[in-house]
Amino acid sequence: MNHDPTSDASGLYSTALAPPPADAFRRGRWLALLAASLGWMFDGFEMGLHPLVAYPALRELLSPGVAATLGPGADSAAAATALATAVGQWNAILNALFLFGAASGGFLFGWLGDRIGRTRALTLTILTYTLLTGLGGFSTSVWHLAASRFLAAVGMGGEWSLGVALVMEIWPASARPLLAGVIGAMGNLGYLLIALTSLGVNVLSGQATTSWRPLMFIGVVPAFLVFMIRLWVPESARWEAAVADAEPVRPWEPLAPATRWRCVIATLLTGVALLGTWGAVQWIPLWAVTLAGPERAGAKEYSQIVAAIGACIGALAAALFSRRHGRRPTYFLLCLLSLASTGWLFRTPQTFGPGFLAGVFAVGLTTAAFYGWAPLYLPELFPTRIRATAQGIAYNFGRIFAGIGTLALTGAMLDRFRSDLPASLAVTSLIYVVGLVLIWFAPETKGRPLPD
Repeated sequence: MNHDPTSDASGLYSTALAPPPADAFRRGRWLALLAASLGWMFDGFEMGLHPLVAYPALRELLSPGVAATLGPGADSAAAATALATAVGQWNAILNALFLFGAASGGFLFGWLGDRIGRTRALTLTILTYTLLTGLGGFSTSVWHLAASRFLAAVGMGGEWSLGVALVMEIWPASARPLLAGVIGAMGNLGYLLIALTSLGVNVLSGQATTSWRPLMFIGVVPAFLVFMIRLWVPESARWEAAVADAEPVRPWEPLAPATRWRCVIATLLTGVALLGTWGAVQWIPLWAVTLAGPERAGAKEYSQIVAAIGACIGALAAALFSRRHGRRPTYFLLCLLSLASTGWLFRTPQTFGPGFLAGVFAVGLTTAAFYGWAPLYLPELFPTRIRATAQGIAYNFGRIFAGIGTLALTGAMLDRFRSDLPASLAVTSLIYVVGLVLIWFAPETKGRPLPD
């Protein structure tokens, strides 16, 4: 069947469903895009919290234990080194816990989205990640922070695949590349907003370093988005038509022979992008602090701001480039550019200043562009009935690979290079070489409608 059901209002709806009036259809489409865009933005807002709060939170929560281990007569330099090592190790653990939690949530909520509907499951994801992020502000030990990070990530992992499925199913095919870019840009806009919020909190509190507990409490704000989704955002009629006379989706159904390889290759491709981000790029704010010194205000925030601006531009550009040149050539080019930008930043001597921030901008521009590519490509691989579940498996099992890699690669490299952070990040960023090869085993979907 060559007709794309998303190409017009009437074609979107099954003959078993009464099509809505044209104005209601258009309004519902825009409301769905608004709700999903805010969801992605707040998803980025919540994820961007950790690079900003990790350093002050871990120093505060780990200092008593490190001091007790060293004893009262410990040399101050030795104590500082031990604390820095503990902060680095726990930062890797918290990043990995986020990725494992997000993978679990993506699988769970993706499956729920195919069972109970996109909008119902979407409200549950947002409530999960906002409320549990807020609870993290009450942490009195590093284990409390770790539990909050993992459980909040369960909700964040589900939000991505559900929002992508909802928007891509109710907008016309011609709009999908631009919408994919918007998806990637909105998530990175959240990173930018939380960095600006952190600067504002510092100014109001009169502190040079981030007041991490108020920032985590601010993370509860997105919960109000739930009310908008439940009251005004329509369900995907394409999904309703697909499941009307079908058996309920089983969690493992996307791994059936017809779609198994697509799940595997999508998982590997997203795993490359995610490991590059979480094993290397997410450490940049922490590195900025070590370069600038903790007494220099705003180093983390300014680094995250310029990276997020670059990421917003890169995500939009990657999706639009994919529309013209194809999905596989775009991914290949992004891997090349990411290798170049991370090599420049991590392999050349750096001091905190304009040159360093220019390198961070270039890294954000290239490495985050994958998140404009993925929302365009992944929905094109799977049929409507299992789309959210399949995307949950592919995108979020990629996070499992990235989580293992974050612990195994970054942790091992930090030991190997004796806490030389940029050297370890440079090695981890070589994961993009794998992507250069993998992409040619994936199907090209340019010009094809979403599978029914």
